[in-house]
Amino acid sequence: MISGSPAISAVVIARDAEAHIGETLASVAFCAERLVLDSGSTDDTAAIARMAGARVEQQPFLGYGPQKRRAVELAEHDWILSLDADESLDAEAAAAVAALDLTDPARCFAFRRRTFIGRREVRHGPWGGEQVLRLFHRSSANFSPLPVHERVESRAAPRLLPGSILHRSFTDSADVLARSIRYARIKADLIRGKRHRTSAWILPFRGLATFAKAYVLQGGWRDGTAGFIIALSRVIDSTLPRALLLLADYGDS
Repeated sequence: MISGSPAISAVVIARDAEAHIGETLASVAFCAERLVLDSGSTDDTAAIARMAGARVEQQPFLGYGPQKRRAVELAEHDWILSLDADESLDAEAAAAVAALDLTDPARCFAFRRRTFIGRREVRHGPWGGEQVLRLFHRSSANFSPLPVHERVESRAAPRLLPGSILHRSFTDSADVLARSIRYARIKADLIRGKRHRTSAWILPFRGLATFAKAYVLQGGWRDGTAGFIIALSRVIDSTLPRALLLLADYGDS
């Protein structure tokens, strides 16, 4: 960072993340603090984090948005660099952050995010060209409180920095679909809370439109099988939570 700029706290929420947590923390070694908020890992996540020099705190999982907000609250410094436990900054992004002038707390910064399925990078479709806001001052921005699909909400538009966040979340294509299915119940509760109504007859059309957008209009077909799987996961995201609500309402009737 430029001499005199405020210190940064790198914050990571984690659970059973031993596969990537070391790489994640190494990529933000330039930060004044590295905080890992663990939610009961049964593997070596906490031990690896401590060996890397990070501070480890424990918090039962509150949902993704609330958990990340808790990590921001626990941070020692006001400037926050948030990464998931399966993400890391590449060298160009780390150098860009280290060179920033952070004297204005109203500013915030985004990164390109490159997602991988196994070793293969997804370059097209809804994940291609993704940008995520991850560096901010906690007086002017924070994560939304959503339990899933949380994002940083800021008063100012973010500046895109050079370099990328490398996102190594999925071991294979089956993991992509399993993740969508696992989140369906949480999303169903969100939809119910917003009092959005749906009908069974519209779900096939919703699914078809979602698939067409991800696979055709956004160019997912260019990623081959991976693009097809991602488009299918979007169909699950769009239809399964609503189907679960319809089934629950049917059971209550």
